[in-house]
Amino acid sequence: MSSQKKANPRLGHYIETVTAGERVRAYIPPALPPVPSLELRPLLVLMEEASRALGRLDSVASILPDTNLFLFMYVRKEALLSSQIEGTQSSLSDLLWFENEPIQGVPLDDVKEVSNYVAAMDYGLARLEKLPISCRLIKEIHGILMAKGRGSDKGPGQFRRSQNWIGGTRPGNAMYVPPPTNKVIDCMSDLEKFIHEENSGLPLLIKVALVHVQFESIHPFLDGNGRVGRLLITFMLCAQQALKEPTLYLSLYFKRHRKQYYHLLQVVREEGDWESWLQFFLTGVKETADLAYQTASRIVELIETDREKLEKLGRPTTSALRVFQYLQTHPVISVPVAVKALELTAPTIRKSIGHLEQENILREVSGRRRDRRYVYEQYLNILSEGTEPL
Repeated sequence: MSSQKKANPRLGHYIETVTAGERVRAYIPPALPPVPSLELRPLLVLMEEASRALGRLDSVASILPDTNLFLFMYVRKEALLSSQIEGTQSSLSDLLWFENEPIQGVPLDDVKEVSNYVAAMDYGLARLEKLPISCRLIKEIHGILMAKGRGSDKGPGQFRRSQNWIGGTRPGNAMYVPPPTNKVIDCMSDLEKFIHEENSGLPLLIKVALVHVQFESIHPFLDGNGRVGRLLITFMLCAQQALKEPTLYLSLYFKRHRKQYYHLLQVVREEGDWESWLQFFLTGVKETADLAYQTASRIVELIETDREKLEKLGRPTTSALRVFQYLQTHPVISVPVAVKALELTAPTIRKSIGHLEQENILREVSGRRRDRRYVYEQYLNILSEGTEPL
């Protein structure tokens, strides 16, 4: 069995290293693309379906009254889901309250982690306009991701200078030990070259799938690797203009199939079975793109229905619609926050909120007589689907 594995060119090799006082075997993945070549024929139909779903999602702007509203909330949902895979326990409403104003009971460290992800996503997308996907950009994104809260003491923006491991309580019983520190830069340089190579003829979705696994196998940072690896999926699709806007996020799919996700990453390392991973990944692209399109459609329908209710109010319509427009990017609200954001008087805001309550658009959630907080419940419920903590 071991001689067969050694003969398989798709498999990397091991280097013995000492970490935390234990001698372990660290894995060096072979450079991409895999050799022998991938067997893509059985995946052609699924590739076509995934590409078609991606194209349909990319046209989502045609059904949205304001694409930015959808993206504002959808990026936050992805940030939450990607962080939840790593064990974060906050909710979407926690994040939104955190961004609006301090609130008791919100798990601060968890919410900071999610907020950092939003900042890293926004930063990376802006940087892509001037800088290609590269080790430099990846380190910059990691620096933003780990700037505050947990992990801020683990070398933000720097490739690791000590050994890490995945699974287990110590290196000796770890499920997987990534490359030693002196191999990280070489592995990442090879990955950067593959991202920009044009000779393999591989479809973009296949390249993205390969890059994600390779990055996870290199695990170049002490912390935050999973989140950066998932960000890379979206960045590659946007950089190659497969998506005009960052609307595809696979974290919900990875979260729902968490055991299979981690298992298939390990199967690539141990058996060189890229095809099983590719089938899983392409299925995720198709299902996630279809779900995102359906979510956008449901949001459009809800917003139009609620807007029609407000347009029948008569004189209060104008201020009520201003508050309603604000709710589409801030579906949790209080009077002081709305006064500051909309530059309307507190009495005007209170009256508008009252109208929105009467129309069953807003619901009061604090149970207080003063300092009340309200939620655009149906809107938040649609966006929160699948975000329950693990």
